[in-house]
Amino acid sequence: MNVDEKAFEKGGGNMSDAMLDVVIIGGGPGGLSAALVLGRARRTVALVDEGHPRNAITKRSHGFLTRDGAKPFELRQIAREQMEKYPTVRLHEDEAIDIVQEQNRFITKTSKGQILTSRKLIIATGLQEELPDIKGLSDVYGKSFFSCPYCDAWEFQDQPLVIIGNGRKLLAYARIIHNWSSDLVVCTNGAATISTEEKNELRRHSIPLVETPIRELIAHEGQLQKIVFQTEQLLERKAGFLLDTGAKQSTFLPEKLGIPLTEKGSFATQNHGKTEVDGVYVIGDAAKRFTGLMGAASEGYEAGIALNHELVEEDWHSSE
Repeated sequence: MNVDEKAFEKGGGNMSDAMLDVVIIGGGPGGLSAALVLGRARRTVALVDEGHPRNAITKRSHGFLTRDGAKPFELRQIAREQMEKYPTVRLHEDEAIDIVQEQNRFITKTSKGQILTSRKLIIATGLQEELPDIKGLSDVYGKSFFSCPYCDAWEFQDQPLVIIGNGRKLLAYARIIHNWSSDLVVCTNGAATISTEEKNELRRHSIPLVETPIRELIAHEGQLQKIVFQTEQLLERKAGFLLDTGAKQSTFLPEKLGIPLTEKGSFATQNHGKTEVDGVYVIGDAAKRFTGLMGAASEGYEAGIALNHELVEEDWHSSE
């Protein structure tokens, strides 16, 4: 560590003026987990997060051990409170708007005018949805219409469900959703682009396939009630799942550092989130498209340890 811990105790010191060990961009489970590990390793850390998580629209978050069913901001609040005892970790409610690499350091500029200089960088910004243009979809998404069955299907088990989607991943997705309810209808919102064999497989499992374009979704207080088709036909359903939410990267700042996007739209990484740019790690959905809360937290833990090992080696050999 190149900065005295006491310089950053609450009420003293200014991290913007110092060379930090790590800047973390993104304050979800991945970024917070990495900050915790690095704080416990006595590293100076600035975590920058604007406070608009991808799951903010959901009522509850599921699948996180000991916090199953927690409200979206509950995990973050608990993590932030626990982080207070680590004096070398600072949390900034801000947005990173630019990153520049100068020799062996990274300079992060924020929307509030902060300039954060660090030896290493973790990007854990995740994705943002770009939902299909279906009237009423935004009213139900995150309440009774979802994308991740492992996050939300249990609450709607054995109820009348619908899938909206099309293409080569549709059948595999239908098999998964069918695990929670056999009362399932697939809507392709236009001509289906799946094969005849795939259509027959749906038929053998008593899953109707509707190719008629959708006019709108009818709901009450976020609870899906009916799907209205362009032909005026109605389909009553209690909940639905969306095959493709159109999710895109929340930030493309890593590209400025020379980190490429893969064909799937994720940033290319190696083990533990390490990228081809020395000192830069990308974790969570930004690297894997989908990790879930537990997966993102795990990646943050791994990246924090791997990155601290790099710092230990550098510090050790620089003192020789």
